[in-house]
Amino acid sequence: MKLISFKQSFIALGVLVTLGSCDTDEKLDVKGNGVVFEQDFYRNETEAYSGLVAAYDKVGKFAGSMETAPLLFLNSASDDFYAGGGNSGDQPGLQVASNYTITPSNIPPAIWANYYQGVFRCNVMIQKLPAVPMDAAKKARFMSEVKALRAYYYFDLVRMFKNVPLILTPLTKEEVPNVLQAKPQDVYLQIEKDLNDAIADLPVTVPANESGRLTKGAATALLGKVYLYDNKKAEAAVQLEKVNGTPGGTSSFGYKLMPTFASLWDHSNKFNTESIFEIAYSDKSNADWGNFETGNDEGNVAAQLMGMRDYSRTDAGKAAGLPDYINGWGFMVVTTDLANALKTDPRFASTIFDANAEKAAGRITFTDSYNETGYHFIKYAAVNKDITATNPFLNFAINTYVIRLADTYLLEAEALGGTGLRAQALLDAVRARVGLGSVPVSLDAIYAERRLELAGEGHRWYDLVRTGQAAAKLAFKGFIPNKNEAFPIPYTEFNNTKMDQNDGYIQN
Repeated sequence: MKLISFKQSFIALGVLVTLGSCDTDEKLDVKGNGVVFEQDFYRNETEAYSGLVAAYDKVGKFAGSMETAPLLFLNSASDDFYAGGGNSGDQPGLQVASNYTITPSNIPPAIWANYYQGVFRCNVMIQKLPAVPMDAAKKARFMSEVKALRAYYYFDLVRMFKNVPLILTPLTKEEVPNVLQAKPQDVYLQIEKDLNDAIADLPVTVPANESGRLTKGAATALLGKVYLYDNKKAEAAVQLEKVNGTPGGTSSFGYKLMPTFASLWDHSNKFNTESIFEIAYSDKSNADWGNFETGNDEGNVAAQLMGMRDYSRTDAGKAAGLPDYINGWGFMVVTTDLANALKTDPRFASTIFDANAEKAAGRITFTDSYNETGYHFIKYAAVNKDITATNPFLNFAINTYVIRLADTYLLEAEALGGTGLRAQALLDAVRARVGLGSVPVSLDAIYAERRLELAGEGHRWYDLVRTGQAAAKLAFKGFIPNKNEAFPIPYTEFNNTKMDQNDGYIQN
């Protein structure tokens, strides 16, 4: 089992995360052989801040890795995308998620490991921070941030793997073999406790040079979402109303829907009024194939993977003003089902590129991906002017949303049971922003709106599972009911532990 133990822990040279703007990189500066052992650290505020940076760092894996990026993995497992790529063996962890041949032996183990590394770093901070001599208010904020981060990591773990260990303190080497899984309900209770503890001491807003750090609004939005997944709808509605305010207006936290849907995907609009929790990526780490995923992977790698293969504009395409997309690796091929659902929707043009139509018109050329449909995802698409780093493939400074206001509008409408004037107003506000008229509010209408509004942002698989739609919607991919609602725990985690594998994945 690879849950990191207390005595083995260290903070390594090059731990880097963008807590501020995309141009602000924070590194832990250490001397000698490049490591500082944990027992010799956390002596002052500077070191505590470096520990906070390390706790945030694993959030960046969301779109900052390849087959282990949750954004790519969850999209591949949904009904909106095929994994794509060059062939059936390209990034195999994404392929097995896409076709539901996933097993404990072929799931990318780093998905589980990255989240638990994040948990571990939070646990160390929670244990060490009280003894650090520093300003009391700043200490309280740091503690609130790491508790909210721990909640974030556990929320994804319990949603993806269901039966997970609930570890709240750094483990000794001797304690690791005795780790057991907790009941999902107990994990949810701890997540809710951490967020409730955190909210009071988080700031309402942060200055520009701290953009990306958790705020009171972000933790409140996450708590509302957690309550909804925990089937505490009344509690969810209360928290989400705080975040949302008057539908279509500006909330007490300062959130407001962006004026146009397209403006959300202008990559210069970082930390905009609709952004509640956003991950900043950097083009400054200069990661390359020799040091990738060893503390230098701070760019948006998913942007490269999702680009069309061998994309090129013809003279006609240039004259027509088609985007100058990078030559990508062809992952996240859009299913025809999603393309058809969005075809007449105003959000289509900012979500999907109809490559086959443009190729037939002689405006572009590109190479088919595996399971090619002719439709490609473009919300986070990189263009050639985004190439600024030494190694552009690993260093795109394109941020991604974890939670944005349209998401919380629809979550609150759902928490309200899909009925009533406020639920109607929340749904109407999301539709009105893109020029669509009102439709009668209902749970089905809300679910349909979530698919169109949030396509490709990593929510769809979770939505299908929690609403009981997964078996029907994912049957064409090979989804097996009462099994694939959770992913298998990686086989490598069972060495010298007492954990049990999730139902349906037992290997003889």
